[in-house]
Amino acid sequence: MQKIIATSLSVLIIPFSNVHARQPVDLPGVIVTATRTETLKNELAAGATVYTRQDIDRLQVKTLPDLFKGTLGLDIAQSGGYGQTTDLFLRGTNPGHVLVLIDGIKVGSATTGTTPYELLPIDQIERVEIIRGPQSSLYGSEAIGGVIQIFTRKGNHDDDKPHVSLQAGGGSYDTAHTAGTVSGKLGANWYNLGVSHIDSQGFNAKRNSDPDRDGYENTGMNARVGHRFANDAEIEAFFMRSQGTNEYDSYPGYGDNSAFVNQVVGLTGKMDVLENWHSLLRLGRSSDDLDTFFPDGSFENRYNTTRWNASWLNQVQLSDAHQLTVGADYRLDEVENSDIVPYIAGFDTYARHSRYDAGLFTELHSRLFDRHFINASVRGDKNEAFGDYATGNIGWRYNSAFGISPFASFGNAFKAPTFNELYYPFDGYGHGNPNLKPEESQSFEVGLAGGQGRWQWELRAYHTDVEQLISGWPPVNVDKARIEGIEAQITTDLLGWHQKLNLNLLDPVDVATGLRLQRRSDKSLSFDVSRSFGQIDVGANVLAQGDRPDIDYNTFPSSRVNLHGFVTVDLRTAWHINKSWMLSGKLNNLLDENYQTANGYNTPDRNFFVSVHYNH
Repeated sequence: MQKIIATSLSVLIIPFSNVHARQPVDLPGVIVTATRTETLKNELAAGATVYTRQDIDRLQVKTLPDLFKGTLGLDIAQSGGYGQTTDLFLRGTNPGHVLVLIDGIKVGSATTGTTPYELLPIDQIERVEIIRGPQSSLYGSEAIGGVIQIFTRKGNHDDDKPHVSLQAGGGSYDTAHTAGTVSGKLGANWYNLGVSHIDSQGFNAKRNSDPDRDGYENTGMNARVGHRFANDAEIEAFFMRSQGTNEYDSYPGYGDNSAFVNQVVGLTGKMDVLENWHSLLRLGRSSDDLDTFFPDGSFENRYNTTRWNASWLNQVQLSDAHQLTVGADYRLDEVENSDIVPYIAGFDTYARHSRYDAGLFTELHSRLFDRHFINASVRGDKNEAFGDYATGNIGWRYNSAFGISPFASFGNAFKAPTFNELYYPFDGYGHGNPNLKPEESQSFEVGLAGGQGRWQWELRAYHTDVEQLISGWPPVNVDKARIEGIEAQITTDLLGWHQKLNLNLLDPVDVATGLRLQRRSDKSLSFDVSRSFGQIDVGANVLAQGDRPDIDYNTFPSSRVNLHGFVTVDLRTAWHINKSWMLSGKLNNLLDENYQTANGYNTPDRNFFVSVHYNH
């Protein structure tokens, strides 16, 4: 840990030398996910990263995993190219230790406990908020590493004319991509309709396996309509869907292609009950459906899960300096159809098909003595599978007049066992364990942020203990993990160039063995730079990551291997022909680096993509 701190301090020595300018910290922006209400980012202790639609377009990314690469506090391991399984590690925690919301609705598979980021259509996304650190005191299960909330596109303009956005492009691996959006408002109503499609022949996903190309196609849709009443109350309905097929490399005798549908639908109403009392009610349903097939096209198995969500939030302005939020959540997870292996008698369904979780929470956001900010939250959950669980979180931040903001926070979190871990039928080796307890964690972090002129910087150190981790088959609560890390970020506008440097240093350890946790890189450095020259935009991104351990299952017994570190360089440019037309192009992996983030699985070699855009 001392080595990690020393390295990060040396990286930040230049910004630290400039903090004596005696001006307030300037970290503008509003975050919704960190408190479940709109709160200024520079009033929070929690670490947050926000990607807007403008960021997505500027970076020219075609998938969520591509957007996440190099993000502060986040690491990914991908099993191939477009559409292939992606593991996301937020602050070194497990892939199932991050809660993912789309427009406030919990998404992901109830059987595996993870979210298929690789299948969510990025063209239908307006904004992504990533909150790092425990958030179970606001959201309940899964928020050990943090919360990722995705906001879909919303039409809301100043005039009544429809706004149209179109794009089409293609590139390496026989990839073709098209997308279109129409949005606007009609009096007190607003609307948005978007459709996108991506089709790629891909490349061979797995080394030492079937040497075919593993293709992928995905059609995404997004619709939203809302109305504002005369008393400023609002009602809004929203819908997002992705549907397609995916080819992958599996073990002999198993399926190698799938058909998927991921869908979210919801309804939100909000109003001012009193002048200082704002209330919001949200109802929604998310589904994650997956059918897999053998190479000859015959059916293999099916996993269809549904999550019903209901939330009621009440925001009360106690005074100019104190805001209280009180709310309730109800969630029902269902395994609708589970033909796991229908051709084996007795092995075609789960022992139980549903479970509920009900939670009550409250959060206080206060300003004390003008410059001190306190966030405190507490929540109680009642889960049908294991009973009651209580969580809490407290954070403090001080925005000094000297341009430096110290902050600290502490919280606990938990993750409920998945349907697979609880109720999976006997497979000849083991079965689910209905007596499992939730995985649980305790975390604390400290840090400093500051800014002077064109420089902004932030440094965080955190420690997380995770206990009762579920492992083995049948699964049991036995493992413990200790995770320590440093996050550092510098952003600046210098000589017309916008630059951002992210540093992640991580020490995630299995307490029993002392070994680093699987597939986590211990260090990561990303640098992004961009500039406009009149009608031409240019940019580059460099990502350097250290080695990571993994397991080689091709040996018997399986053995631990080390995947080497790598450096990738991406270049991008855009030509704004006029105010309506733009031509863009991106060259990924310029150095043609050959690397892996998951043992045995290939990653893209040097590749390109060009597209034409129309906005009116």
